[in-house]
Amino acid sequence: MESLAGMEKIRLILDSVREGNIVILEEGLSPDEESKLIEVTMAEISPDDFSGIEIETYPNPDSENSGFFGRLIGNQESKKLTVIGPANQIETLHKDENLISALVSKK
Repeated sequence: MESLAGMEKIRLILDSVREGNIVILEEGLSPDEESKLIEVTMAEISPDDFSGIEIETYPNPDSENSGFFGRLIGNQESKKLTVIGPANQIETLHKDENLISALVSKK
């Protein structure tokens, strides 16, 4: 996905989620891409067709400057994992330091 432009990434993600897939991004999205994804999703929500997305981002604890001091001086976490799925299929999305768990229903 590195070679895709921001809107191409968003379209690819949304099309996949609309098909009922859960998308896992190893590198995550930039803050601008993530906000655009939410904006486009909100515009496409319809009660009978598309209920939206559930999105969670997990920072990589090994990334440099991921601590409080790094964030305080404005360094962004370079490595993160992002999980995106259909809002009507992800029942529970739980995260803690070492575990990601989701209960996914088939609809």
